[in-house]
Amino acid sequence: MNTVSADPQLAEPYLLGWLASLGLDVDYVRAEGNTLYYLGASGEEIPVLDFAGGYGSLILGHNHPRITAYAQQLLASQTPVHAQFSRHPYANDVALALNRILQRELGTEENYSAIFANTGAEAVEAAVKHAELDRGLRLAELRTRLEENLAAARAAVAAGAGVAPEAYRLAGVDARDQAAGFEALAAAVTSRNAEQTARPPVLLTLEGGFHGKLVGSVQLTHNEGYRTPFAALATPARFIPANSPQALKNVLESERATVLDWVVDNGTVSLVEQNSPVFCAFVLEPIQGEGGIRVLSEEFAQEIQRACAEADCPVIVDEVQSGMGRSGDFLASSALGLVGDYYALAKSLGGGIAKTSVMLTRQSRYRSEFELVHSSTFAKDAFSCFISQKVLEILEADDGAAYRTVRERGAKLLGMLEAVRADFPDVVKDVRGRGLMLGLEFHDQSGSGSAAIRDSAPLLGYTVAGHLMREHRIRTFPTASAVNTLRFEPSLYLTDAEIDRLELGLRDTARLLRTHDGAGLTGTATDTGTAADA
Repeated sequence: MNTVSADPQLAEPYLLGWLASLGLDVDYVRAEGNTLYYLGASGEEIPVLDFAGGYGSLILGHNHPRITAYAQQLLASQTPVHAQFSRHPYANDVALALNRILQRELGTEENYSAIFANTGAEAVEAAVKHAELDRGLRLAELRTRLEENLAAARAAVAAGAGVAPEAYRLAGVDARDQAAGFEALAAAVTSRNAEQTARPPVLLTLEGGFHGKLVGSVQLTHNEGYRTPFAALATPARFIPANSPQALKNVLESERATVLDWVVDNGTVSLVEQNSPVFCAFVLEPIQGEGGIRVLSEEFAQEIQRACAEADCPVIVDEVQSGMGRSGDFLASSALGLVGDYYALAKSLGGGIAKTSVMLTRQSRYRSEFELVHSSTFAKDAFSCFISQKVLEILEADDGAAYRTVRERGAKLLGMLEAVRADFPDVVKDVRGRGLMLGLEFHDQSGSGSAAIRDSAPLLGYTVAGHLMREHRIRTFPTASAVNTLRFEPSLYLTDAEIDRLELGLRDTARLLRTHDGAGLTGTATDTGTAADA
């Protein structure tokens, strides 16, 4: 399955060795549709059915003929890639096309401004950066207003206005200090407000979420193995259990920041409490990908919408994996009734060829200053934008036929997975997802009668993936933070025959787990454990 080189392995050699131990270190030489090819011992092409789908990047499959032909045309015409700091009408065309789709799905007329990037993690970080810039500017505006209102209150007192007794209580000034008068009150309020407005930003996200592995985005990723080694480098997030409105309410209340503002009315100076912008953003996936293909409930999505609006906490919807039609709608969040302040799109936006992503910000929150403090060398280039336009054109053609196909093919694939679960309930714990973003979770196998299966239990999904590759030439992987869950994210051109082939592989796998056949599952000659040993 591989061409062995005598050269030292310097490109992620540890990972390569680990893949080799599972039989997943395949050197692919060609790809089309849902199929990858490697060379056999005699140089012949051997097909592998790909259900990993570029971790959701291939809604149109490998090397879609219209996209590859268009890419070749763009390259042949010497389309510029490096034309930074110039006019990019093609980027605006992508933004306009995306807005037409968002406005249709969200039922809004509001526009979303576009900031382009290269990867999903970059798009997420751009959204967080923009949200923090917006928070900082709102804080500056608040501080200015507080200073202006303090000056007005001071002038009113000098002119004979009285101070409401309640103001001293709100500011925490006790009775014996009230004799010091207005300036003591002003000093206490100013100190309290300075402390509240200096609080660090609060980032909220969901348990089980995955938003990237860059310095900032990894702090939004729930998997401690990815996050903890770098915890000191960025602001930590508060993780909230999915589908727990009470936990959300508790966090919003405990993290809330308030200031005291001055009011002069009818010759009396008083204080009112108001929120200070401490919440940077709530970042979420409508369908958690790496967290185990878990769909956010419609009820909790709408509770997040309501609670965040009340707390003035913008919502960043990470549609990097679930967007671009993969769920059966362009945005998985639109089916939940969730309207984001920000969206992050990537993966299939590049049609399986271009490396591109985009962060979209609703116009009512957009800060044009962001364009002067954020940039990316390869973002917004003509090649990537033209490819993105072609992808959107294909998805939107025939009144959105692609989305209907995803729903139909997804229902067919889901039905098959449910049938496997029904026949092997002792092996398959759950099946979930939507559209062509589906997961199948195995029961924990640490109590298996097979030593080989028990030993593989902590990383069961990878062992199963190795078996499916070795015995069935099927390529799929578990999700990174839920290793007992296999993911299935093929293109919308998935055929019945390909579904049938996956079913054979999964039923074979389930049978091996049921009968504790570790040798069959791992491809080893013997298995020291038996069912009787369990």
